[in-house]
Amino acid sequence: MTDIDDLLGSGSSGGEDAGNFAIGDAPVEIKVVIGTAMLRVRDLLKLGRGAVVELDRHLKDPTDVYVEGVLVARGEVVIVDDKIGVTLTDFIKSSREWKR
Repeated sequence: MTDIDDLLGSGSSGGEDAGNFAIGDAPVEIKVVIGTAMLRVRDLLKLGRGAVVELDRHLKDPTDVYVEGVLVARGEVVIVDDKIGVTLTDFIKSSREWKR
């Protein structure tokens, strides 16, 4: 298993961490995908309140965590107070791991 420090390296050549640079304040979008489903448009149009869409993953399967559209980690869904969160369990080191 890899953590974020392994992915980012040991910091800049000047010994400062990324948080000390202006880029550290740049916002990035994070998406957590719990699963996907493929439906025909005709089936999609039949959906109504209370309809269940079956996803391609099982309850215990890890979620995929994307940063700006790039798969960077996997995790587990957790409840934090009244919100949904994700505990990061594994960081993706290379594109070879994306297909897992």
